[in-house]
Amino acid sequence: MPFLREQGFKGSLPHFRRKNETNIDLITFQFNKWGGSFVVELAICTIEGIATHWGEYIPPNKVTAHDINERFRLGAKSIDEDGIWFNFENAKSVEDFEKVASIVVDLLNVSDRSWITKFFK
Repeated sequence: MPFLREQGFKGSLPHFRRKNETNIDLITFQFNKWGGSFVVELAICTIEGIATHWGEYIPPNKVTAHDINERFRLGAKSIDEDGIWFNFENAKSVEDFEKVASIVVDLLNVSDRSWITKFFK
């Protein structure tokens, strides 16, 4: 997760957030309950956090992508698509795991602070 920290994200696996001037970028790693793969979900919210439809307030330092109804999965072409499930089931060595991580990092264009927001316009 050093890559995300270098780009200004805070939090811990599986949830990360980065406060911008007008919104908070949210990244959540959702792991397959059977193991061996994960998907990366992206979302945004206001800098104040969110209020759920049942009235619960989630502050900006606690909100996660899973708290937001509209999420984009990394590798998808639209919000309605499933995105890429990154598979590490057959990884045996550090290098194997690093290959999977490298693919994810290459797809996360988070050095552009408006990149995640563009999926929701």
